[in-house]
Amino acid sequence: MKKILDSKQLAAALDNLYALICSELPADRTVAVIGVRTRGETLAKRLVERLERDHGDIDIAFGVLDITFYRDDLSRRRGVPLVRATEIDFDINNTWLLLVDDVIETGRSVRAALDALHDFGRPEVIRLATLIDRGGRQVPIAADFVGHRAEVDATQRVQVRLKENDGKEGVYIIEKDNI
Repeated sequence: MKKILDSKQLAAALDNLYALICSELPADRTVAVIGVRTRGETLAKRLVERLERDHGDIDIAFGVLDITFYRDDLSRRRGVPLVRATEIDFDINNTWLLLVDDVIETGRSVRAALDALHDFGRPEVIRLATLIDRGGRQVPIAADFVGHRAEVDATQRVQVRLKENDGKEGVYIIEKDNI
C-alpha cells in the first residue's frame, strides 16, 4: 500500500473541489447534493456543511444513493452484496443536482448512479464531483469537478480513507490482488 495523499493533501484536494463547485453554483442558489454510498456520502456531507456555512443564502437538499442493484458487475462480484438504503426524500425533478463520489475510474459506478437517479425523476442538470480522478474510463463519462488527478496503473486501486468511515484520512494505492 502506497500513500499518495496524506490528511493535509486530502484536505487541499477537498478545498480545490469545493472551490470548483462554488464557481458554478446555479443563480437561483437551489442545489440538491447526493452522495454515492459510502465515502461519496461522507464527502457530500462535508461539502454541504461548508456550503451552508459559507453561503447562507443557499437552499440545499441532501440525499444518499446506494447503487448496488444498478451495477453492471453485480453478478461477478464475490460474496453477498451489502445493500444499504437510498435516502432521497425530496423531489429531484428540475433541480441542479450535484452527484458526489470519492473516486472515478471506469465510469461504470457513475453510470449506475445516473440510472438509479433517473428512477427518482429528471433533474434539470446533473454535475459530477469526485475527490480523485484516477483515469481508466471504460464508458464516456467525465467528472465536472475533480479535487485531485492521479496516474494509477490498471493493476492498482485507489482507496480513499476518511475519518468518519475509517478513523483516519488519506488516499492510498493498493494492488487489486490485495483487496
